Amino acid sequence: MKKALNYILLIGLSAIVLGACHKLNVPITSELTPSVFPQDSAQFIQAQGPVYVALRGSYGVEYFFMQTLSTDEEILPARGGNWFNGAENQQMHYHTWNASNGYMYGMWYWGSTIIGLATQEMALLNQDEPAATTGKAQTLAELRAVRAFGYYIMMDFFGGVPIDTTAGSFVGNTQSPRATVAAFIESELKTALPYLSSNVNTTTYGRMTKYGAYALLAKLYLNDEYYTGTARYNDCIAACDSIINSGDFALQPMATYFQQFAYNNGPQDKEFIFAIPESPTYSEGPQSFRGTNLHMRYDPPRSEKAKFSLSFTPSAPESTIPSYYAYFNDPGDVRNNQWLTGLQYMKDGVTPVTVTTTNQGYDQTYTGSNPSGKYTYQVNLTPDIILRQSTAAFDCGNDEIAWNMGYRCIKFYPDSTSPSTAMNNDIPVFRYSDILLEKAEAIMRGGTPTLSQTALSLANELRAQRTTAAAWSNITLDSIYNERCREFTQESWHRNDMIRFGKYENAWGFKTDADPNHRIYPVPVQAMALNTKLVQNPGY
Repeated sequence: MKKALNYILLIGLSAIVLGACHKLNVPITSELTPSVFPQDSAQFIQAQGPVYVALRGSYGVEYFFMQTLSTDEEILPARGGNWFNGAENQQMHYHTWNASNGYMYGMWYWGSTIIGLATQEMALLNQDEPAATTGKAQTLAELRAVRAFGYYIMMDFFGGVPIDTTAGSFVGNTQSPRATVAAFIESELKTALPYLSSNVNTTTYGRMTKYGAYALLAKLYLNDEYYTGTARYNDCIAACDSIINSGDFALQPMATYFQQFAYNNGPQDKEFIFAIPESPTYSEGPQSFRGTNLHMRYDPPRSEKAKFSLSFTPSAPESTIPSYYAYFNDPGDVRNNQWLTGLQYMKDGVTPVTVTTTNQGYDQTYTGSNPSGKYTYQVNLTPDIILRQSTAAFDCGNDEIAWNMGYRCIKFYPDSTSPSTAMNNDIPVFRYSDILLEKAEAIMRGGTPTLSQTALSLANELRAQRTTAAAWSNITLDSIYNERCREFTQESWHRNDMIRFGKYENAWGFKTDADPNHRIYPVPVQAMALNTKLVQNPGY
């Protein structure tokens, strides 16, 4: 069965929770009692359901937008007013967001919900269940590790955030310094590690295992010099080695690289250390987050509905920009195939993808004598984004020329089996390739090589399964960065990478902002209204 977490994510527990990061006076309720639930390890797994549902909530949509649209990886301009969304996406690109941008509160609320739900479930199980109950220790460890991930998301986005591990507390707390939050995350993961499962199979797929915790620790340590001012590259290497030495993970062969992002991906994909299971049938969850993978709604051109056998017409607002696409400069690299560029053909590679419209429908600036005359053309995706209609409104126009601007990424290949705009394609959080490149980077930044692996050998190990080009003979931090751009497109790590490599203040596209304060986001106005002890981040 592909979706090992179906029975967890669909479990119906009554749980309303409030995180310490923004307080609301809503009572906490639960049906968990020692007499009715849980009684055994299987029911303990079900008890985690609301927390995993919350984690899935915004991961594939709004979280992706904030991690990606704020970088050179993707841009989402308006087209004839479509997708302007109150300038949210324009602000992401220009780095002109403020505390009222809708994405800010959405992410604060999402992260707080993950944290709060985990805290509530941990308190209930500790209170109601005997310590010796089968499955209790592992369940508590999983909840602790997922909560640590929630704190990592909040800390990465907002810097210092409140730390509160008391369920049912409605007293707002001030932010702890970022270094304190980072130390708390590390402590929580180390506390959880002895009790987390080391199994890597369908029963643990989509759940936090020892290796998911080690992967999160590796990510924390790799960024620690930025987060706290203390370099911890040997700790990063040790966490990576805990995963490498397990023998449970392997690189996807070049021939099947894209299988791990397809609609039928899942626990059989040996690169997946921790993933977010997706399905069009999943509900939004108790907090009404999106809870879906919508890449096939945002990425393919509107004209390619038939090509991908979709049940709907894609919205097609999202694309990359030339400076990011320039990283894909190796003709032998399999990862080039995630892009749609230039003239478009049906799956046979021969039949042109064509659109029939009007002269003015093709080009809204048409001034000829027959604006409604029939016009048929072969779709040609062009690399540049041009704000033809309005620079102020971040608008390319609402004609075929505008809708064909920008190369499109279909790494998460459109799911023709889905009856809706949501996809079955699970979203990887941590992959084995990330562990290899993180270890290589940590060595390059001063860490001590281990396991007879060097930064160069680790990078070449990955590239042997990605390109037919000759192995590298030397390596630099920039070459690792470029490789990360190629390997992790659309996997929500590029903002993190750009900041760590000192590239987030660069100019790209229409963005010229170089304010280092924008490495973290502002505390949203709604959160500050709910918790008056919160202090706004510098520069906002």
